[in-house]
Amino acid sequence: MENSKTAFRDYLQLEKKYSPHTVNAYLNDLISFETYIKTVFDSDDLLNVNYSLIRSWIVTLVDAQISNTSVNRKISSLKSYYKFLLKTKQIAISPLLKHKSLKTPKTLQIPFSEKELDEVLNFITYPEGFEGVRDKLIIDLFYSTGIRRTELIHLKMLNIDLSNATLKVLGKRNKERILPLLPNIASQIKLYLTERAYLERITDNDIFFLTLKGVKMNDSLVYRLINSYFSNVSEKVKKSPHILRHTFATHLLNNGADLNSVKELLGHSSLASTQIYTQSSLFELKKVYGDSHPRNKK
Repeated sequence: MENSKTAFRDYLQLEKKYSPHTVNAYLNDLISFETYIKTVFDSDDLLNVNYSLIRSWIVTLVDAQISNTSVNRKISSLKSYYKFLLKTKQIAISPLLKHKSLKTPKTLQIPFSEKELDEVLNFITYPEGFEGVRDKLIIDLFYSTGIRRTELIHLKMLNIDLSNATLKVLGKRNKERILPLLPNIASQIKLYLTERAYLERITDNDIFFLTLKGVKMNDSLVYRLINSYFSNVSEKVKKSPHILRHTFATHLLNNGADLNSVKELLGHSSLASTQIYTQSSLFELKKVYGDSHPRNKK
């Protein structure tokens, strides 16, 4: 069984080209299910599992008050595993063939307003020196390019092309895309590079965004950074890098950008992924319509 899991891990890494974080999540879900059937059913045979065992696990997860979204993610990991076993002819039929995902509530993520972005970028006070310059650039880069948090963290020095005012991003499944840089972003990058050069010690020399200690930033640091600055200007519940990405897409659509262009900038593989951002644009459109239409004033 260990050989099967090792082969599955290699499949996710090498063929599907998933990130290490995603691969670990899939394997942890698989191990969690394996532990469950061993504890409850005294079996460790993942190849001969039937749906009733999986359903029993789902019930246990729901009873433990794990959200439907999290349960669906765990089952998605199992689906991928059994698809892999089918592909490698280790099983003849997937036990999840007729499984239907649990219902999850549709939540509309509220983007920051243009006023909130203006306040964060132009009116609040940033720390002096390296960290202040870095923090403002990070916020502006999220907002002006829509890149993902993990894409920003893994940006390399060679990804920045100031002569052509472009940024090369390595997205999901190692898909590259080139993003344009606004003139004010290029200026901020030059200032950041000057401050970066004065760091006493740099360990991760090829990485663009560093901590004061000269090492690559991590997920939680970037999240805390965004949350901290936007807490000064916004009362929204969610204040995260993803909301900034959402804001980027929403503001583009509100100002006339076409959906296909936004899809390319975000690095989505299909329009379906991008269309979630039109919900906020529709809300804004309804507001403008309600405020402006003559029939609404009678």
